[in-house]
Amino acid sequence: MKEFDYYQPKTIAEASELRARYGKAAVLLNGGTDVVIQLREKLIAPDAVIDIKHIPGLDQITFDKQNGLVIGACATVAAISADENVKKYYPFLAEAAESIGSKQVRYRATCIGNIVNASPLCDTGTPLYALNAVVLLESASGKREVPITEFITFVRKTVLKEDELVTAIRVPYVEGVKGVFTKVARRKEVDLSTICGTVVKDGNGFRIALGAVAPTPVRLPKTEALISGKPLTDALIDEAAKLAQTEVSPIDDVRASKAYRLDVTEVIVKNGLRAVR
Repeated sequence: MKEFDYYQPKTIAEASELRARYGKAAVLLNGGTDVVIQLREKLIAPDAVIDIKHIPGLDQITFDKQNGLVIGACATVAAISADENVKKYYPFLAEAAESIGSKQVRYRATCIGNIVNASPLCDTGTPLYALNAVVLLESASGKREVPITEFITFVRKTVLKEDELVTAIRVPYVEGVKGVFTKVARRKEVDLSTICGTVVKDGNGFRIALGAVAPTPVRLPKTEALISGKPLTDALIDEAAKLAQTEVSPIDDVRASKAYRLDVTEVIVKNGLRAVR
């Protein structure tokens, strides 16, 4: 393993300065469930590792109805799944967090890491997409907010700049929202998603997001438009589930075939809509 400089910044400003100094030659260490493996396997060889776990406040999860749910960058997925406000107002997000890896992994892995890693099959991605979450970014030059649907641009690629770090994700509060998270994998636990999805009902509108069916998690705008504001009859649900298959672009890989993922897309959308209607 190549030697690297290791830093434990105590403030966001200090972390941002280090990011700006090293640029692409630095990696951020948070939960470490991906970075440590990549270092060990020599898949990455950074000049610097910036450990942000010691910055006060980044592990907090807060909620109020005006600001919604704010998940700090260092909040673990175990903390999210156990949080009383998450379980009460966003239970399908809690379920998605609980589905990640093993218990040991969940006490290390973070939701932010899951998103910044920009994997098409990130389990917390689809509920956050369906909830219109916003990613909060900060650097020495200021702060900005990016809708999560615009944050991930391709496999392992995001809009994160070299001097920025993600400080939190904010999830809007919506009165009476209902949702269903579904994960299909080869094993019941400790496995990556073959395909995952979230269906959300917000008043008379619907939001649908799927993972592992495209280079990024995706929303299904045509399907959402078809059903929003209409009574969800069995016939309309069947039509929506068929339309959903045209809005995804899965591939064949070691976990499943394209055809299988298309079939499961129809099932996830159909079952999800039946559950929330």
